[in-house]
Amino acid sequence: MIAVENQIRSAAKVYHSFHQIAIYMQDLQENAGKFLELCELCKSPAQEILKRKDLIVVSHVDADGLTSAAIICTALERRGLEYQPMFFRQLDETSIAEIADRNADLVIFTDLGSGMIQQICECGLPAVVADHHKPAACAARPLAHINPHLVGADGATQLSGSGTSFLLARELALTPSANDDLASLAVVGAVGDLQDMARGQLVGINRHILDIGSNAGVLSFGRDIKLFGRQTRPVFKMLEYSQDPYLPGLSGNEDACIAFLKEVGIRLGGERWRRWIDLNLEEKSSLVTAIIRKGLRNGLSNVKLERLIGEVYVLLAEQEGTELRDASEYSTLLNATARYGHADVGLSVCMGDRDRSFSEAQKLLGQHRQNLVNGLKLVAEKGITPMKSIQYFDAGDAILDTIVGIVAGMSFQMADRSMPILALARTEQGEVKVSARGTQDLVRSGLDLAEAMSSSARVLGGVGGGHNVAAGATIPPDAKQAFLELVDRAVGKQLSKE
Repeated sequence: MIAVENQIRSAAKVYHSFHQIAIYMQDLQENAGKFLELCELCKSPAQEILKRKDLIVVSHVDADGLTSAAIICTALERRGLEYQPMFFRQLDETSIAEIADRNADLVIFTDLGSGMIQQICECGLPAVVADHHKPAACAARPLAHINPHLVGADGATQLSGSGTSFLLARELALTPSANDDLASLAVVGAVGDLQDMARGQLVGINRHILDIGSNAGVLSFGRDIKLFGRQTRPVFKMLEYSQDPYLPGLSGNEDACIAFLKEVGIRLGGERWRRWIDLNLEEKSSLVTAIIRKGLRNGLSNVKLERLIGEVYVLLAEQEGTELRDASEYSTLLNATARYGHADVGLSVCMGDRDRSFSEAQKLLGQHRQNLVNGLKLVAEKGITPMKSIQYFDAGDAILDTIVGIVAGMSFQMADRSMPILALARTEQGEVKVSARGTQDLVRSGLDLAEAMSSSARVLGGVGGGHNVAAGATIPPDAKQAFLELVDRAVGKQLSKE
């Protein structure tokens, strides 16, 4: 018991230990070569971009896509170049044709494009692709292709779309460090892409971007509690809405959370409810210790409890106590804009509008949170259907296809974590959007959802792609059952169940 108590007290400390600093330096050294290779890949396309006058920036409708676009658009503005942003839920032949009809001098794809290289080239698009998704196998090549997979790095965990865009933006800068402040947006995109979840911190080439942002004075990072809402939520709400890890006896129970805080001796508030950032170091340490003790008593494993503490990322130029100060909350705010057809609002926030656009984004965030709650209630009512190697739920048109993947990830609290979960939703065009989510444990066992989803969709005339732990596909409406069976077999082979 003494050993357990010591582990608890150690986990409760919220500062960089010498061991963590050593790991940080080791990660920088191990990925230095890949970082430099990618920087080299950016040099030629950057020079090509600077020669063009009519530019289109094409990106995805999520936090990583918005920050990717904002990074490039800001870099272009700083060089006096004109551009037009375009956002798509998924890149397909129809959207590529729409882009081609604009007859731009050059199209810059950010957080999109690597899976559609062949189609981009067949359309004759003069294009620079800055992406991090697994590239499709094809002989065709665009004007330039920048992707971590091309230098042996993992685009699911080691560099996001916004990170790739940031490296390109650095080469577009008038002076060597003029765009280094954009590292903060790259970190928001990486966190929005959940790249910090596998090891409780950003890894790989992302560490180099953290280093650049820290040196530029726009970022700070260190170990702290990982529960969502450190900047804006009352502490009892932060506990109530905890999902990773799920805290038995606290998660989903406001009264229990309030009683627990009082028992620990945490003052709830005076004129306003106290947030995590309002607690002093001693209060934070006591609370984390109490949470871990309660978790152990309720049978939570050490692995789950270790996820309580991890690396957090603070944007130093943003006002404390707002969603923009914390990378995780910032990314959620952005998801609440573009996923509902308001990419212009999210882009404006990323590019500095702290007035009208930020206010509008906050309103959209409130609606987004309610939609997620409603989505989880629907899943709880309808249930999740198990197959041999996957599980799924079909939301029809009850959950927007742009957020069904988020709901799928959140649904793991009521699902079997030994198999990936697929969520189906009908799009406005009448097709079926399928979002798949796995866990890092499954990935370590061989899961590659990007491969399973893309290959299965291709057989049925659809398109798919993504990462090993999270992927998506769009398929014809009459192909749902066939698609599920194909993915089930593919995942079964990956996990060696057959």
